[in-house]
Amino acid sequence: MAISTPMMSPSISPVRANNLSGNASSAKGSGMAASFTNALATVSDMQSQAQQLQKEVQMQNPDVSMEEAMVAMQKAQIGFQATLHVRNRMVQAYSDIMNMQV
Repeated sequence: MAISTPMMSPSISPVRANNLSGNASSAKGSGMAASFTNALATVSDMQSQAQQLQKEVQMQNPDVSMEEAMVAMQKAQIGFQATLHVRNRMVQAYSDIMNMQV
């Protein structure tokens, strides 16, 4: 899986096992918009970490295993797919509300 997000940090950090809504309480503000913003930031971090691990494996860094990189890539992919499904549901709900007759 090719991830096209820019690398955020040069150091290798382990992939956090945060769920997508786990950081909602740390957002400025509250509500669904803050939760969705946090979910996007978490997915972006996961993708960046997976990309960094992938580069380290390609450079044959002995501290990074292929399995670790593959797991990070799968977590990033699942997080992205979950976020995409939530976005699609939100767009559908908005469309349904806008098409309601008053």
